[in-house]
Amino acid sequence: MSPSTQRIDVHQHAVPDFYRAELAKAGIADAGGRALPDWSPESALDLMDLLGTTTSIVSVSTPGTGFLTDPSEAADLARRLNDHSAALTADRPGRFGFFATLPMPDADASAAEATRALDALRADGVTLLANNRGTYLGADGQDRLWRTLNDRGAVIFVHPAELPAPPVDGIPAFAADFLLDTTRAAYLLVRNGIPRRYPDIRFILSHAGGFVPYSSHRMAVTIANDTRRSPLDVLDDFRSFYFDTALSSSPAALPTLLAFARPGHILFGSDWPFAPTPAAQYFANGLDSNIDPGTLKAVNSTNAEALFPRLAATPPTPPPALPAPVRLRQAAQRTAARLVFKLVQPGTD
Repeated sequence: MSPSTQRIDVHQHAVPDFYRAELAKAGIADAGGRALPDWSPESALDLMDLLGTTTSIVSVSTPGTGFLTDPSEAADLARRLNDHSAALTADRPGRFGFFATLPMPDADASAAEATRALDALRADGVTLLANNRGTYLGADGQDRLWRTLNDRGAVIFVHPAELPAPPVDGIPAFAADFLLDTTRAAYLLVRNGIPRRYPDIRFILSHAGGFVPYSSHRMAVTIANDTRRSPLDVLDDFRSFYFDTALSSSPAALPTLLAFARPGHILFGSDWPFAPTPAAQYFANGLDSNIDPGTLKAVNSTNAEALFPRLAATPPTPPPALPAPVRLRQAAQRTAARLVFKLVQPGTD
């Protein structure tokens, strides 16, 4: 991992103080079983410099605005979050972009906020949770939102939420349930024909698509039997998704993703700060260590530049030179992270 790697991170989260306060008022202190992490623009930039990330497209993680049952309150919070993210992007040109928060499950209000965020705030796309209070993406009643996003050729960042089911003791949601949640949303989107009816939408699935690459053929056969479509057509719809590498670029998971995804459809993601810095380093090292240089460059930046042309057209302002002690500390952190990654890999016996 080099400070000159020049990654584009499509899976980084922001946790503004006012949002943390709103969650606290509702009695929410964690997301997916993980305590809400500290966040600031400065700490985000520190992490980016450590990983060699030039630009991060930030998003708000679960629960988004879905914890608010009053639709007007949810819409107001989405507006505040998007105005905050737009200001963050404007204050640090080239270092940040953002996916807009939408007040789902209200599809009409979400369409209205998507219009404002994409047209007026120049958001890079929108975030949609896989399920919102039990209503999954791809369910009936969402067509106005899909039309709005398709008309704009929008990018949708699909992030998991907690399953609409009781948690299992000893299994934090982020460890396993999140992967199922994303897979459920992808299944329903494909089963109900959303990618074919709205072909100008680009969907990014978090965490390498959950179980999608691994279980794609099993799901395709099931959907084909249910809908009388060709399994090959169903697989093609699953392969139309983009996938980020957050918490997924291990020697076990990465080969399956590379074998399944279309060329150009894999993007770098860190999941910071919900994935703490050591975890972000661990999986970044997994990416650096397991693919050839050409594929690595594509995943780190070229694929994202094709999906977000503005990032290729306006390279970020280089970060200021760091003091020597900081450079030495970061070099030591990178070396230690590479060593840890090598030490914890299983043997071949």
